[in-house]
Amino acid sequence: MLRGNFLTPSLIRTSPFLTFLSKISLPLMHQSNCHTYRSLLCWHMHSFTKPITDIKQNRFSADLTTGLCTLAFSKKSTVNESSAPNTGTMSNKSKKKARRESPEGVLRHKLDMCSKRGDVFEALRLYDDARSNGITLSQHHYNVLLYVCSCKCGSESSENGDRENDSNLGLKRGFEIFQQMITDKVDPNEATFTSVARLAVAKEDPEMAFDLVKQMKSFGIPPKLRSYGPALFGFCKLGNTDKAYEVDAHMGESGVVPEEPELSALLKLSVDAKKVDKVYEILHRLRTLVRQVSESTFKIIEDWFDSVDAAEIGVLNWDVSKVREGIVRGGGGWHGQGWLGSGKWRVERTQIDENGVCCSCNERLVCIDIDPRETENFASSLSNLACQREVRSDFNKFQEWLGRHGPFDAVIDGANVGLVNQHNFSFYQLNTVVNRLRQMSPSKRMPLVILHKGRVSGGPAQIPKNKKLLDIWRDGGALYTTPPGSNDDWYWLYATVNCKSLLVTNDEMRDHLFQLLGTSFFPRWKEKHQIRLSVSRDGLNLLMPPPYSIVIQESENGSWHVPVITGDDLEAPRQWLCATRARVKSLHSLFSN
Repeated sequence: MLRGNFLTPSLIRTSPFLTFLSKISLPLMHQSNCHTYRSLLCWHMHSFTKPITDIKQNRFSADLTTGLCTLAFSKKSTVNESSAPNTGTMSNKSKKKARRESPEGVLRHKLDMCSKRGDVFEALRLYDDARSNGITLSQHHYNVLLYVCSCKCGSESSENGDRENDSNLGLKRGFEIFQQMITDKVDPNEATFTSVARLAVAKEDPEMAFDLVKQMKSFGIPPKLRSYGPALFGFCKLGNTDKAYEVDAHMGESGVVPEEPELSALLKLSVDAKKVDKVYEILHRLRTLVRQVSESTFKIIEDWFDSVDAAEIGVLNWDVSKVREGIVRGGGGWHGQGWLGSGKWRVERTQIDENGVCCSCNERLVCIDIDPRETENFASSLSNLACQREVRSDFNKFQEWLGRHGPFDAVIDGANVGLVNQHNFSFYQLNTVVNRLRQMSPSKRMPLVILHKGRVSGGPAQIPKNKKLLDIWRDGGALYTTPPGSNDDWYWLYATVNCKSLLVTNDEMRDHLFQLLGTSFFPRWKEKHQIRLSVSRDGLNLLMPPPYSIVIQESENGSWHVPVITGDDLEAPRQWLCATRARVKSLHSLFSN
């Protein structure tokens, strides 16, 4: 099976991982790494003969040529036994201090500082010193080292102007460190594989990066979006459409959802390769997953519609009934029946007026429907998540209270509204919003104000006029005080969804809590329900939800409208791309007349 210190061609062809090992290890054979390489081979070959349960237990053994080569791959302690303090009788605080002050703990801290600074030279010096002093490196140590090396390889600039030197050093030492990690029998994890994949792409080998992702799945390590990035962007950079699409498909099989950078790279690749059907598909994926695009993606789309390829694709006559059926089935705003129309596109950057009419083509954009079942499922999942993360009895009390006092036409995130454009919490500003919403309400009922207990019991709340406001809201059944230690966000969000009401907050709802709710339904729901607040010298202004959906839209006649993401200025007009071409009646419509 082995020919001297090298792999036979037939063996390499049997496994992507062996191909990968040959790429990183064969160049190092002259550096007395033969034993390491044989061990790596034994480890990998065994993974195809032993059940996955053994792999998860991190025990690998292999028997090559009737037991002549055996490797046991088992977990090692991440602390050097000779230097580990005796913590048997220590308190938890003392144990933590001892770990921090141990050689391994000091090394961890120093490497973390190198990671923050991007200091590859110092990180490698620390690594070399640790090995010469017999300090045992843990998974965290190795991962930080690999991360620093991979970041330097992928960086486009360096503060000291030595980017090329940093990159070459990081690339060379990075593979060496990964090999040592395996030799030391330190378990690699997702972060390990991702960093090595970045190193692979730095040496212009996205195939190796893709092999690593495949091996992650084989060893029971779920890949993340960042795991696929090196391979995907690497193939896109090389213009290799087949492999880029293969990585994209692999992501789908793994349940990994791409975001704008990945879709934008695939879109640019497809445009350059004149894959017109793929361009259409990816535009619709951007519509579903991203909705509003960044300026860089906006420019790719603009260039596509301006291109000769875009002008040459499309049908002159189409089945109107199928297009309309697709629009109804999709809830409006798209039909998915392919490029409609023919000839050169008229492409303009424009705005949409307050009524949803395009200022360029005079087409009215639509407000895309939300399936009521989606809202019900959203409310249910929100309730389950809140009960998991809040004190269940506290949140159950709120649900019961809402059942007695609700529904409300609007809900106010009190803490957020009281602090918009203010140095200190303003009950006056909050009350202004309450009164404005009460006037707008068909029933003239006060909106529900959600405030944390700390906001209603101390500070400005003790001022008589503010206490009076709180009493009015409380007596009117329009104030709910969340208990100490709770997160207000769960309460005002649940109330809004449960009551199917409007929500007043400038919170963009992008943090971890809201990411738990998913990336598909939540932006659509937020767009229809969120009222934002603008405060200026001219007073307070409520920015109501638009009468149309701010999302990529494909119309019944084949035109496209693409919104770009805006900045922090809520009142600045949003820029849209309008792409239309001569409207030609279909044969179906001609005959129907």
